Amino acid sequence: MMTYRPLFFITGLVLSKMAVFMYFPMLLAFYNNTLGGVEFLISIIITHIASAIFLYLGGEKQHSHLGVREMFLLTTGVWVLSSLFAALPFVFIEHISYSDAFFETMSGITTTGSTVLHGLDTMHPSILLWRSILQWLGGVGFIVMGVAILPFLNVGGMRLFQTESSDWSDKSTAKTRRVALDILFVYMFLSICCFIGYRIAGMDNFDAVNHAMTTISTGGYSTSDSSMGHFSHIAHWNAIIFMFLGGLPFLLLIRGMKQKSLQPLWKDAQIQGFAWLVIACSLSLSAYLVISGQFLWADAIRLSVFNVVSVITTTGFGLDDFLTWGDFSLIIFAVLLFTGACSGSTSGGMKIFRFQIAFSLLKRHLMLLMHPHALFTQKYNNRKVSDEILRSLVAFVIAYMATIAVSTLLLTLFGSQAMLALTASITAVSNVGPGLVESIGPSGNFAELPNVSKWILSICMLMGRLEILTVAVMFTGHFWRR
Repeated sequence: MMTYRPLFFITGLVLSKMAVFMYFPMLLAFYNNTLGGVEFLISIIITHIASAIFLYLGGEKQHSHLGVREMFLLTTGVWVLSSLFAALPFVFIEHISYSDAFFETMSGITTTGSTVLHGLDTMHPSILLWRSILQWLGGVGFIVMGVAILPFLNVGGMRLFQTESSDWSDKSTAKTRRVALDILFVYMFLSICCFIGYRIAGMDNFDAVNHAMTTISTGGYSTSDSSMGHFSHIAHWNAIIFMFLGGLPFLLLIRGMKQKSLQPLWKDAQIQGFAWLVIACSLSLSAYLVISGQFLWADAIRLSVFNVVSVITTTGFGLDDFLTWGDFSLIIFAVLLFTGACSGSTSGGMKIFRFQIAFSLLKRHLMLLMHPHALFTQKYNNRKVSDEILRSLVAFVIAYMATIAVSTLLLTLFGSQAMLALTASITAVSNVGPGLVESIGPSGNFAELPNVSKWILSICMLMGRLEILTVAVMFTGHFWRR
């Protein structure tokens, strides 16, 4: 039988922490004497009341062991409820519909970066800071979830990365807490370094703080409608470095920092694949832009590397409109929309390791065609890839594509053109941000979509962030049976 009291208690704790983070934009509004102070205070009160109710329903601190079903429900429920209350400041300050506010919040907390807002250059500082905080919280939250929860639940082949911290038995509680603290330390350290880099690049303190949070979280929210195009070339290279770092497995970053060595990173197959894909796509795109006469070499390299890293890490920062570069570049970015960076990072997408295992499986099958009676052991990073992991991976890919297909059909049903519906679904499920058509591309936004379409895409963003199956399993009848 499902145990709900611990779920209420944990949800209450999460909402109380969400309310605490609302204090920062509230204090900024009062300090600058700008709009947002009272509105954030009202949001804080409402969220604290909701938190108190959940804590009351949960009773005293719970020590009961959470089963698999409870973990699935908790993982999805926390993200949905957090978004429901985090959307309140957008309604109170920007006076937008709750549908728009929820879309903006879900996009932020899932680090997707799609937006319905415009006029960012003159927007109230408090709401700009809140958008960035949402992405920063979503980034670190997903890392912890990807390291400790998803491998435990065996979602999408993630058990391949299972560690002691992925064991949710009582004996591993201290280990899980220590890993979470290590992740938070490295995350904050990289955020501070990114902030310093942006200050050196010429940003003021406010812009540097906001962009540091949305860069390391690979979220992509900016304080300007021109996104990163509003800032210097040095700022672009700083963004490239920290977007790339945000796309790396944080457990390996922690190990490298503790060992004071880059060896754990160099030896990892997933990082190697990620790095080579970035290099290959950037060089190909740079050569194309120069040969086609669109840019000189210096600008071609900077723009190519920036946009390739931004899309593959699912950050979604805009720098020039790559939709105008031609069909060759469009195909490259269409492929990168699906790919994503490394597992255990802040990025979305299907993740590099799944493509690597798929190609390894193809190679194994070709060898079996030539040697039907031979035995081939499939390994990844010197670890055996079991049939259980392969089945989970195949199920994930099928669910991923099915989610995009269903979302596309629903969006067209409610009036969207086919290409817009398809690219909006892909960018939502992959948590990238901009789409591949002009209206929702790097220079557009999602404001003109019908409200029902925004709710559909919000669900897609959540499913993509939680690796699809974590949400999909709750739509099965067996999940709710005793």
